[in-house]
Formats: sequence, structure tokens, C-alpha cells
Amino acid sequence: MDFKRLIRDVPDFPKKGIVFKDITPLLKDPKAFQEVIEHLAARYKDKKITSIVAMESRGFIFGGALATRMGVGFIPVRKPGKLPWKTFQETYELEYGKDTLEIHQDSIAKGDRVLVLDDVLATGGTAAATIRLVERAGGEVAEACFIIQLSFLNGQQKLKSTPLYSIIQY
Repeated sequence: MDFKRLIRDVPDFPKKGIVFKDITPLLKDPKAFQEVIEHLAARYKDKKITSIVAMESRGFIFGGALATRMGVGFIPVRKPGKLPWKTFQETYELEYGKDTLEIHQDSIAKGDRVLVLDDVLATGGTAAATIRLVERAGGEVAEACFIIQLSFLNGQQKLKSTPLYSIIQY
């Protein structure tokens, strides 16, 4: 299926000059959404993934569905103050400042093989911070996976040696 046709461009969102890649038309199409999840499940079925880590908020949609399909755990990475237990924090640079992400300290066991999943790889800061959180918690990142990769923003460079996969590239 041509998933790219289901991605809507929204000009000047969230601020002027940005063309936002909106995944909601893909999510609305049950066949397309299911095909994305089946495609990813097939890709990772033999990779010995023990958990899927996804970032809020749109990553949760794909991460939860894929974890359920694969029969593995789902681990949320959230903004500060949103997780109720002891957390590790990772602060990272944005093009317009800094941000912080958190993960529960007991969410990953030493040696777990983790798939990091999000909807979009843009500048790479969120993904790189999430990878550092997984490693800090004792996990091994098997791959970082994205529905969309905005290659022209060079976010893949921040992921360094982490294997990367994306379904749609711009």
C-alpha cells in the first residue's frame, strides 16, 4: 500500500514555515493502519524484541498497537511529571531550546532488546534522548523505527550507531 498518500501536509503548523506531516488520515483508514502494524510485526518477528518503547504522544498509537500484535511489553516515554514512579530523566537540545523525557527506572531489565518507535524522525533529539534512556535503564536498542523520516533534517545523524528503519521518507 502507498502509505505516503495518506500523509497530509499542514502548512505553518505548529509555527510559520513548518510543513507538518499529519498521520491522522493514515490512522483513520483501518486497512492502512493495520497494514502498517502488520508490516512492522513482520519486520521484527525474528529480532527477539522484548519491549517496545514509544514516545508521547503519537508514538503511543503505533507502539501500543505493535506491542499488542507482537505480544511484548509497551513502555511509555513521557514529559516530566507524567509518570507516577521513579524515573530516569534525559534532557536534550531542540532547535528552539531544551526538553526533557522520562522513563520508569524499573521498566527495562538489563539485557532487554528494545525497539524504539515513534511516528516521525525529524531533527533526532527526541529519539536520541529516548535511546540514551533505554541504555541507561540497562536495555539494548535493537533498532529505532519511525513511520516517517524527514531525511532532509538529518536527524539520523544524532542516532549515531543505532540501526534505523522508516516506512516513509521525505
